[in-house]
Amino acid sequence: MRAIVTRPPAQAAAWVAQLQALGVDAVALPLIGIVPVDDMAPLRAAWRDVDGAAMVFFVSPNAVLHFFDARPEGRAWPAGTLAGSPGPGTSTALRDAGVPEAAIAEPAVDAPSFDSEALWARIAGRDWSGRRVLVVRGEDGRDWLAARLRERGATVGFLAAYRRQAPVADAAGRTLLDAALADPRHHLWIFSSSEAVGHLQALMPAADWSRSVAIASHPRIADAARAAGFGRVDAVRPEPAAVAAWLRGASIQSAPL
Repeated sequence: MRAIVTRPPAQAAAWVAQLQALGVDAVALPLIGIVPVDDMAPLRAAWRDVDGAAMVFFVSPNAVLHFFDARPEGRAWPAGTLAGSPGPGTSTALRDAGVPEAAIAEPAVDAPSFDSEALWARIAGRDWSGRRVLVVRGEDGRDWLAARLRERGATVGFLAAYRRQAPVADAAGRTLLDAALADPRHHLWIFSSSEAVGHLQALMPAADWSRSVAIASHPRIADAARAAGFGRVDAVRPEPAAVAAWLRGASIQSAPL
């Protein structure tokens, strides 16, 4: 099966490289576009105000990349401030940006899923009363973690570091879309966002996905793929090795695709 990685462009390229290294036939078809915000001033101002914050929570690798793009030259991560992450991709981006390992708060490696809930399970026991938290994200997003922190007395602010936009399929992308629809048995969709599922529906509004197979990195995303009509949807941890293992299992079992 050819694995179709639908993550934003930067993450899709990295995933394709890792999957190919594991022997998977993988190709990128980003279904979410990521662009900088029009006004960088709030990002630069946030770097001036981040000292003394209890935590900066980054919702995704793109939140890390765009926040650190605005970092003043020579600025180190502030001592005593946690860098919150919902999963391995974001944690890797934080490490690549130079955040010390001890400052990264992330879900347990064996967490059943990687999300805000899994991070909260690791940090809920801290004293958040009167503490300041900044959530770095796109122009909107889930407020679940912010609500939990506020319930514990924290002051939570939000910072838009990037904008998401619908993809525009080029000729190669259209060819891949048509091939995946015509030959669903030999294509596997990998979804890491419910928004990506919605963008696929917008690109192919008349498509019948009932014979198509998808894996999703979270139960909510799996539900979105099922609602879009995908005939088989499995939840798989958002790690290339887990995807490769799923593909080996599907091949061994000759699953009905």
